[in-house]
Amino acid sequence: MPKMKSVRGARKRFKITATGKVLRRKAGKGHLLSGKSPRRRRALRKDLPVHDNQSYIARRILGS
Repeated sequence: MPKMKSVRGARKRFKITATGKVLRRKAGKGHLLSGKSPRRRRALRKDLPVHDNQSYIARRILGS
């Protein structure tokens, strides 16, 4: 049976930490930033862990 390929789009969007958590970007940082307060923009910088219910799916499409 051939190796499982990871979904290339998922590789660009998710990161697995050393402890095994799956991190994702926060939504809302793409465009229209001038209408958002600096405090809100700073808060959007940080990565968040994917919820436990969905980390299984993210891990599977990452091939790990």
